[in-house]
Amino acid sequence: MPASPSTARAINDRLALRLLQREGPLTAGQLKQLTGLSRPTVADLVERLTASGLIEMVGESGAQRRGPNARLYGIVGDRAHLAALDVRLESVSVLVSDLVGRVLAEASVPIDADAGTGPAVEQAVALVERAVKEAGTGSTGPGATGVRGPESVREWGSLHTVGIGAPGLIDPATGELRDTTGLPAWHRSLVGALQERLPDARVVVENETNLAALAEMRDGAARDRDTFVLLWLDMGIGAAVVLDGALRRGASGGAGELGFLPVPGTRGLPSATDCEGGFHSLAGAAAVLELARDCGVLDVAGEGEMATAAQVVRWAVATVADVRAARFLDTLADRLALGVASVVALLDPGCVVLGGEVGQAGGDVLAVRVAERSAGMSPLSVEVRPSVLGDTAVLRGALLTAQDGAQDDLFG
Repeated sequence: MPASPSTARAINDRLALRLLQREGPLTAGQLKQLTGLSRPTVADLVERLTASGLIEMVGESGAQRRGPNARLYGIVGDRAHLAALDVRLESVSVLVSDLVGRVLAEASVPIDADAGTGPAVEQAVALVERAVKEAGTGSTGPGATGVRGPESVREWGSLHTVGIGAPGLIDPATGELRDTTGLPAWHRSLVGALQERLPDARVVVENETNLAALAEMRDGAARDRDTFVLLWLDMGIGAAVVLDGALRRGASGGAGELGFLPVPGTRGLPSATDCEGGFHSLAGAAAVLELARDCGVLDVAGEGEMATAAQVVRWAVATVADVRAARFLDTLADRLALGVASVVALLDPGCVVLGGEVGQAGGDVLAVRVAERSAGMSPLSVEVRPSVLGDTAVLRGALLTAQDGAQDDLFG
């Protein structure tokens, strides 16, 4: 049956909004070209969306041609405000943005977990409060009045959506961070505290590696891929699986827990509660530093004994002509290839992104080495790419998740 006029209008409006989300500001002519709709139909939907407060004129285009400039229309950023958090073992980073992702405030703070769960949570909550106040966001949740300049924690509970990236497993049934051995208790308490202090906001929690993969797919190394695996190389080891453009989390939310993968070259086997002895023992940050020490490069890589794994890898890439640096990178590539080859054998993703600080630091130099070794272990071809976003990918992914959720709600 043909759609009713009201249904057709809703479909056209939604299509235009999706294009503005994906492409940014567009003229009416560009909307006509991209949607295939008639000029009068596009003019009507622009008028409707403008009157509803969803889009606005944001500028003009065509300054280089004759005749009047064409008006550019974009989504109204002030329609809602968002927050994104990257929750690490000993720190929290936060940014606040408008609906189109323009960053209004950023902040980070180290968390003293030894002080106890309560003080750690208050440190993190206070960081979010300060960032929101700095951004000057007004009430944007249900029942919003648009008043700016909140003065108390209760008043700053006006964000539309908060996206949180954290290590650990997310329960697929509840969407909550699971109680995981080895991770700080304050992580789960922080999520609960934010939900309580932000009663009008939607709080969304996702595994950090999954968020990094979403960011790399949207803005980073996997922009041209809808099927790939992100191998997260940082303090911990993990993987995110993206198949046909969708994250695959597994039956219990644990797809990609590659740190527990049994591999040769370790001193034992991992257990249900400890990934020591698994792939983590070969590729985690501590293992990379130990390898650097064995190869004789730790004491010459920038900060010496105080160097991080990423700093050592970055030094080795910049000094690859040095025999010690080359040996270090070759051995690290041998180790990483074990994880990549395992992923390729199971999923055949066609592309693996080396993410996290270490993956970004290794760049093409490390990626090429890993690809060469992986090719020798599998008949399935795979392209290995370095991360573009590196350690910032988690925060970027959290913001994208919050942004998509808020826009879906407001444009629904």
